Amino acid sequence: MQLNQVKAIITGGASGLGHAVAQYLVASGGKVALFDVNEAKGQEAAKALNGHFFRTDVTSEESVSANVAAASAAMGGLNVVVNCAGILGAGRMLGKEGPMPLNTFATTVMVNLVGSFNVAKAGASLMQNNEAGEDGERGVIINTASVAAFEGQIGQAAYSASKGGVVGMTLPMARELSRFGIRVATIAPGIFWTPMVDGMPPQVQESLSASIPFPSRLGKPDEYANTVGFILGNRYINGETIRLDGAVRLQPK
Repeated sequence: MQLNQVKAIITGGASGLGHAVAQYLVASGGKVALFDVNEAKGQEAAKALNGHFFRTDVTSEESVSANVAAASAAMGGLNVVVNCAGILGAGRMLGKEGPMPLNTFATTVMVNLVGSFNVAKAGASLMQNNEAGEDGERGVIINTASVAAFEGQIGQAAYSASKGGVVGMTLPMARELSRFGIRVATIAPGIFWTPMVDGMPPQVQESLSASIPFPSRLGKPDEYANTVGFILGNRYINGETIRLDGAVRLQPK
């Protein structure tokens, strides 16, 4: 897919990895619609990008369905979905204050896994009607997992389960949607500079950087965005999860 032909919905697009993707696509000539729960940041980001913003709870089937349709109408079509919305959901099963409330686990899975599926299926429902391009391609869905899907740390049971689910649904989604010419891929980032990391003490940031073999630093959001661009441009990438992590393997804690 040519980047200047992209008409993309990006969840979590008001900040972090999602915002970096939006900036990258617009700079490449594409159009973007940002989905986020932060209305102030979302409106500001969309205005700067000459894009569109829709306040969206990715766990709401009704909200997502309506906003996907509205975004497609605003952009004059839809051929890309990039799911970056997510929450950490950190906490031990058996913490100092007792067992983890089940709602903490369920909410993490709902946002990270169910939310990704929710937006993907609403996007695919419209993409299936696109005019076929080269190789019959009609659209691309890119989800965001995490290296925690493979090496979850202590306190990441909920987060790892949610991201492991994203990895697990990548291939079956790609297989199912292949008859429509819609590709599905997942990126599993390691430790990246995000608003969450920005708020950490310097010594914690240095410790995180030192744990990464090479390059020994945190990932940059534009490196994630470049990977999105690579996937969009290479039609043979399908049903795959790409680790983007500097060869880091998370330790137990």
